[in-house]
Amino acid sequence: MGKLLVEERKVVVPGEHIAEGMDYLPAQWTYRKGDNILAGRLGLLAVNGRALKIIPLSGTYTPKKDDVIIGKVIDVAMSGWRVETNSAYSAMLSVRDATSEFISRNADLTKFFDLGDYLVAKIVKVTSQKLIDVSTKGPGLRKLYGGRVINVNCNKVPRIIGKQGSMVSLIKNSTGCKIIVGQNGIIWLSGSPDQEVIAIETIKKIEKEAHVSGLTEKITAYLEKKCKNKPAVMPEEDSEENSEEKPAAKPAANKKGEQ
Repeated sequence: MGKLLVEERKVVVPGEHIAEGMDYLPAQWTYRKGDNILAGRLGLLAVNGRALKIIPLSGTYTPKKDDVIIGKVIDVAMSGWRVETNSAYSAMLSVRDATSEFISRNADLTKFFDLGDYLVAKIVKVTSQKLIDVSTKGPGLRKLYGGRVINVNCNKVPRIIGKQGSMVSLIKNSTGCKIIVGQNGIIWLSGSPDQEVIAIETIKKIEKEAHVSGLTEKITAYLEKKCKNKPAVMPEEDSEENSEEKPAAKPAANKKGEQ
């Protein structure tokens, strides 16, 4: 019978034995050696049923097919848009993957997405040469208006989202902010200025303390204290009628000491 040797969410180091027996299966950043499963890198142990994986504590984003990311338009070409992915590689958003609407050959593509615009996009292809294609056709994939954009360590994204979205839902419900977390470590949020500040501070706190046990309880108490005299007011959803009048998302001003 298999035995788990390390508690979930505990920090493990490369080569550390995390399970014995055949009941558990190695997943991302873990490997089997005989009857044991060992850690392949420094990080937090995550248990998903029988699968054991490591959530790295550091490292840069590596684009993967089916990831939903937040990207920034950095170039407008004849056949589409070049999108920054917060990695060493940019992505291409072709006209056919941008919208179901017909776009003529000589159309001004900046009317759809312009330089500096932020997009929620899905990675649909990654070649062995790291050529990346993204799409904005699909539920939730779109251009972003207003709000703020912040960067976090992409390896902390699962902790910020939480199990089944529990952590990010806690922040949304407490602050009234709309929040979209890209798997590339880019986060967009929109709400009242005061609530945006609280949401950003909370996200940075989670990023910093991702390895701490009992984090959900700590964040709950933190938000209760911060939002005690600031009732959450859910911002109105964007509508097609007024979305074009809103300014593009802007980067959040980093406070002293933030990366």
